[in-house]
Amino acid sequence: MTEEIEFILDSTEESMNGSIAHLEKEFLNIRAGKASPAMLGSVFVDYYGSATPLSQVSKISVPDARTITLQPFEKNMLQVIEKAIMVANIGFNPMNNGDVIIISVPPLTEERRKDLAKQAKSEAEDAKIGVRNVRKDANTDIKKLEKDGTSEDICKSAEEQVQNLTNTYIRKIDELLAAKEAEIMKV
Repeated sequence: MTEEIEFILDSTEESMNGSIAHLEKEFLNIRAGKASPAMLGSVFVDYYGSATPLSQVSKISVPDARTITLQPFEKNMLQVIEKAIMVANIGFNPMNNGDVIIISVPPLTEERRKDLAKQAKSEAEDAKIGVRNVRKDANTDIKKLEKDGTSEDICKSAEEQVQNLTNTYIRKIDELLAAKEAEIMKV
């Protein structure tokens, strides 16, 4: 097989891995009822004029399955952190006791679980679209090589390999989705 085709296959697999990694990151943002520091991953705090991730200005801990506590590294950051959590619109109501910020994670209702499952399906579908777009780009590159004189048999074989990669990654996405849906729907 030619070097160009090897390169196309490698970059195709790398891009499909990127789609899976992105999906896993998006799934972390979909909370499944249990408290987790990852729930606050999208919160940024105005720290001396620059947007800083919450984890860099406070210690985030999870004392139990329904509570998240934030211990700011600087006492004057309490109100700023509290405001940032409210502005992030992630459905939490922080309580400030003067030393730490306590967030009670409410239990999920059946309706909310179904909404989160829909959101997970949507993210999975986006990942599948990403994988299919990578496949389309790879097949376009292979067809260009065929026009430039690479043998038809080698190109057909490469297209089959791209399709096998696509099938593998679509299966991985389906498995991740099934696991996330089970986690969300578990009471």
